[in-house]
Amino acid sequence: MKNQSHTRTLGLKENWQQFSLLVIVNAFVGAMIGLERSILPELAEKEFNLAAKSAILSFIMVFGFTKAFLNYFAGRLSDTFGRKKVLIAGWLIAIPVPFLLMWAPSWTWILIANVFLGASQGLTWSTTVIMKIDLVGSKQRGLAMGLNEFAGYFAVAGSALLTGLIAADYGVRPEPFFLGVVYIIAGLILSIFFIHETRHHVAIELKDHQHEDLSQKDIFLKTTFKDRNLSSVTQAGFVNNLNDGMAWGLFPILFASAGMSLREIGWLAAIYPASWGLLQLWTGHLSDKVGRKWLIVLGMWTQAIGIIVTVSFLNKFGFSVGALLLGTGTAMVYPTLLAAIGDVAHPAWRASSVGIYRLWRDSGYAIGALISGVVADYFGINSAIWLIAMITFASGVITALRQSETAPDKLPLRISVEDLNSLIEKQKVIVIDVRSKEEFEDGHISIAIHREKATLPDSISQLPKTAHIVTNCGKGGGRSIEAAEYLRKNGWTKAQWLEGGYIAWKESSDRKTKGIQMT
Repeated sequence: MKNQSHTRTLGLKENWQQFSLLVIVNAFVGAMIGLERSILPELAEKEFNLAAKSAILSFIMVFGFTKAFLNYFAGRLSDTFGRKKVLIAGWLIAIPVPFLLMWAPSWTWILIANVFLGASQGLTWSTTVIMKIDLVGSKQRGLAMGLNEFAGYFAVAGSALLTGLIAADYGVRPEPFFLGVVYIIAGLILSIFFIHETRHHVAIELKDHQHEDLSQKDIFLKTTFKDRNLSSVTQAGFVNNLNDGMAWGLFPILFASAGMSLREIGWLAAIYPASWGLLQLWTGHLSDKVGRKWLIVLGMWTQAIGIIVTVSFLNKFGFSVGALLLGTGTAMVYPTLLAAIGDVAHPAWRASSVGIYRLWRDSGYAIGALISGVVADYFGINSAIWLIAMITFASGVITALRQSETAPDKLPLRISVEDLNSLIEKQKVIVIDVRSKEEFEDGHISIAIHREKATLPDSISQLPKTAHIVTNCGKGGGRSIEAAEYLRKNGWTKAQWLEGGYIAWKESSDRKTKGIQMT
């Protein structure tokens, strides 16, 4: 063990074997959801004679709330007991699921199966996300999340298609659910015998970060409300799964009402997660290249358009195009949101923040099913679908107005005094004054350290490459721009220069005076 600790490194290439195994494990995790994706609404109507849409969608509410609750604790448990143990526990909890779905004598037992499924998904999927973030570090976080979500949701699509085809030939029970037994056995064998613990990799990343110790209450509030970026990501994730909860429950019923056969419903139910899963191979990596914010905004708007197309063109072609657009929009958003959480959250409490984000995100399943079910019962399916489309579009607007770019090397080179003051208040910035010694002594930003521009190559090597650095001169521009550009070219990807310089900060009515102090 001692030798292993010395050879641990961060990176996708450096850890490709463990990363690949985790991708395969997450495919089996996703396949478990696919068991229900195309046939459970049919099962509710035909075998259990449920008529109310809210009753039919109750299995999604139970699944969503349970998964959300376990998501929250998955992060905390993985920090306390280790990632691997939590992953194995998640697979053990899944064991009753296929058998309950095969032999449930009443709808209540289907709901119980979804309690087990939600708990299992909360532990297994959250843990595979956390483990991949542990392994790759910051440089390829978007690509890593894209690969993770591709595996999971492409498997959802494949499993949904298989269960639909099996149900068309053999009936909705028990044969389609035999697949679940295979998924669980494979997932358990890989997790027990081949997956290694990854939380020790966090220590490598911590070396390049300032110490930051927060209580669980503080982390919850930052992720949910206080931090503009974390909370913007959280609301977008919530709405994303809100519309997915609606699509999961209402789209198969909509397809059936338009005359689609069970086999056709299986294919249509697979298009959405298949496009979602496949495109994440590209969109996760794309977010590393172009940034997170506008990929999220455009993704939410694309989802809204897909939902509108589905409900407006009630035929097989319209359903297919709508599902493809919804899957494309979700692919733009899903890995990018997780990457943005990784960008903003400190490594010391990132696992907990991911758990809180996934708590709210997967609550969207339940709330989406609840809202769309009730609205469908009172006003019709079409009204429920239109409502969810409008909420999805509004979420994109909120992100556009509230979130800033979080990708480490996509920050704008310039920063305003207002944004600097916010960073100073949060103690998340190092300010470097690049003027002469005489200018610095005449007056400087309260927490600034003095490094003349010409001395930067020899005087900043001790600063961590992940630090958020702001350079300033007197009026902004010139020396501070050159210093920020030098820092970026040499690995300090979060370097920015202060617009207006020291004079603008001095004249600011809201200037902050406490922050990271360095010498």
